[in-house]
Amino acid sequence: MSVNDLFGAAFEEARAAAAAGEVPVGAALVRKGSVIAAAGNRTLRDRDPTAHAEMLVIREACATLGSERLVDCDLYVTLEPCAMCAAAISFARIGRLYYAASDPKGGAVEHGPRFFSQPTCHHKPEVYGGIRESEAAQLLREFFQARR
Repeated sequence: MSVNDLFGAAFEEARAAAAAGEVPVGAALVRKGSVIAAAGNRTLRDRDPTAHAEMLVIREACATLGSERLVDCDLYVTLEPCAMCAAAISFARIGRLYYAASDPKGGAVEHGPRFFSQPTCHHKPEVYGGIRESEAAQLLREFFQARR
């Protein structure tokens, strides 16, 4: 499967989150080419500020695999992760991070604190941004325009 194909589950989750009134961000955690966890944002539904798509898939994958380390896993997410999610990605030792749209306001990978570049960061995944960026940006734009 190509990187574009593997992003499919993350985009499905982002669209489902939007339909539920959540910010349309989706994530999929992949191991050996198979999706082992996928989720969209659920902060409103769960009344939990940590219920970002990335956090949810990391929790689910750790439970599924019976380990707090996801070293042989890749994370696909439709928006550049925030500082909280970047820290969780580092702590979980995820090997590769693929994200679609950049987030100049809240992102922490290429923007803001650039979490993985900090000397206090113990593990830096390989990072690939901008994949299907226009599709993710359009999904976010439409969501926020509908709320104005």
